[in-house]
Amino acid sequence: MFFFFFTTPYIAIIGDIKESKKIADRNYVQEKLREVLNDINEYYLNDISSKFMITLGDEFQGLLYSGANVMNIISEIERKMYPVKIRFGVGVGDITTHINKEMPLGADGPGYYKARAAIEYLKQNEKRKQTNPADIRIEVDGDNQSTTLMINTILSLISAIKEDWSDRQREIIWDILEHKDSQTNVAKRLNIKQPSVQKSLANGKYYAYKEAVEAIEKALEEIRR
Repeated sequence: MFFFFFTTPYIAIIGDIKESKKIADRNYVQEKLREVLNDINEYYLNDISSKFMITLGDEFQGLLYSGANVMNIISEIERKMYPVKIRFGVGVGDITTHINKEMPLGADGPGYYKARAAIEYLKQNEKRKQTNPADIRIEVDGDNQSTTLMINTILSLISAIKEDWSDRQREIIWDILEHKDSQTNVAKRLNIKQPSVQKSLANGKYYAYKEAVEAIEKALEEIRR
């Protein structure tokens, strides 16, 4: 057991586009984000308590019943929105107001407070550090500090691995993550040789990345209503 709760929590996710004011075509990015969130709402319907939607010009949020697909959802948004970069705050806690399935606006409670605190932490951390900080953070309500620290440490290492990917490594790694199949099939889809796939996976520390993500997934899948 990774977490302990007195109540059955929700999982709130707040996403925030980095350096959005520097984006040349913000309307295009917003429309693309809206399409990506619609895809998430359809594919992960059974996980969603309140659908993902854009809440401010640079920000979106959604609410989940279960933590099992948190990393899948975040990864899919990252892949489809790249090269636009997004920071993600994940909050685990109760929701104390009415929940509207069709939109997260108006819902409130510790789950959203924690997600907001995670986003603000990431923003402040980016201002303080010269190196590349984490782009995902989790905050959990209740007495779960040790587990939260462990997960956030792993998330920082994941961010460091991703930041070192070349364009080709990213293309190959994201392809194998999306399709969840063999190196041979990745090579066929990308029209390259299988040894090139193998080399990119090794140099991009794909297997360390994959194990780290799976460790977080194992912890978060305990959280369900």
